[in-house]
Amino acid sequence: MLTSETVRLDLPQIVTPLPGPRAKAIVERDHKVLSPSYTRDYPLVIDRALGCMIDDVDGNRFLDFNAGIAVTATGHCHPQVVKAIQRQSERLIHMSGTDFYYENMVQLAEKLAAIAPLGDGARRVYFGNSGTEAIEAAMKLARYHTGRDKFIAFRGGFHGRTLGALSLTASKVVQHKKFGPLVPGVFHAQFPDSYRRPEGMTPEDYAVSCVHAIDEHLFRTTLAPEEVAAIVVEPIQGEGGYVVPPKVFLEELAALAHKHGILLVFDEIQSGMGRTGKMWAADHFGVAPDIITVAKGIASGMPLSAIVSRAEVMNWGPGAHASTYGGNPVAVAASLATIDLLERELVANAARVGGHILDRLRSWPAKFKNVGDVRGLGLMIGIELVHDQKTKERAPELRDKLVTMAFERGLLVLGAGRNVLRLCPPLIVTRDQADFAVDTLEECLKLM
Repeated sequence: MLTSETVRLDLPQIVTPLPGPRAKAIVERDHKVLSPSYTRDYPLVIDRALGCMIDDVDGNRFLDFNAGIAVTATGHCHPQVVKAIQRQSERLIHMSGTDFYYENMVQLAEKLAAIAPLGDGARRVYFGNSGTEAIEAAMKLARYHTGRDKFIAFRGGFHGRTLGALSLTASKVVQHKKFGPLVPGVFHAQFPDSYRRPEGMTPEDYAVSCVHAIDEHLFRTTLAPEEVAAIVVEPIQGEGGYVVPPKVFLEELAALAHKHGILLVFDEIQSGMGRTGKMWAADHFGVAPDIITVAKGIASGMPLSAIVSRAEVMNWGPGAHASTYGGNPVAVAASLATIDLLERELVANAARVGGHILDRLRSWPAKFKNVGDVRGLGLMIGIELVHDQKTKERAPELRDKLVTMAFERGLLVLGAGRNVLRLCPPLIVTRDQADFAVDTLEECLKLM
């Protein structure tokens, strides 16, 4: 059971104009010294956080429906995670697991190998520090194992911002602008957005057509399939707008990869670790990839990522790839505590509370003229804002307005894609907190 020891049950309280005076001063200092490449949608200056609640430096309290962009799966400063970090930091903070051995790194690898949805057989694990690093490692491993050098990714996908991961990313042009040339040999295919499918097609037929286009057009006109190392796909697109494909899409994609000896890589950096109401998004689709990447929710905010692959795929030798900090013992301790909480209660809570939220949101397209689509699994929920429900014209400015209005009322949300509002709260969120969030957004939509 979730108790008052693990969840702060109170709700938002705004006591100053936003931003408050201390927040405003810190924002001004920030703008003088920090990189202008950072994006901040609203002036939240955080002092402390616990559970799903965040206090700013002026004493305002907010309900967090961002979770550090789907990172703080167990909520902020969960006592079990904090204790694990404290205990480990008193014993060993760093000694580089790529050069030496320590047991908790082995324990976490054993755990991830056991729960990864890779089908039958042995698995191996590689640790890094971030989702981007996991993607870079997966790309290198795919090239090493197959001896091939090309990749297929999908429009709308986001896989990171370093040059290899950015080559796969096809989310926003600003992420590519002035950074070319990128890694060559990456080809992008259509990801099936059921809401925006061609008129007259079922979601399933459209999904199948997206995969057939790779085999029947890309492979016949531009790209030899025997040169493709891997197909890299998010089972549910994150930054692309929380797009959930029909099951048949991933089934057909797996069949295509197997047909041509191509590795299938699932990017579960945002969708994994219980976010969708199952441990992995892949568990909803019944499709086993060859490699899976995980980060974000894996360690409740500590920097950690991993790739898990079938053992025969991870056949690179000593020195082929490594990371000084990857598998840091403190981050690993946080991850072991996180996975324990996920398995004991939080994956189930994500399914239960996420289902409640989705049940309330399904009527929104009928109630609000600017809501075009509601979609998601568990606590990975997207709300698409449009100018007109018939034309489906995107309304990014309305989405941004909704984000700001929610902030002013004590609810922290963010956008995804061009015009989608994402809901990705900590997996400890209660039904009461969920209802506050939905009530707040409904209030805002009525005023738009």
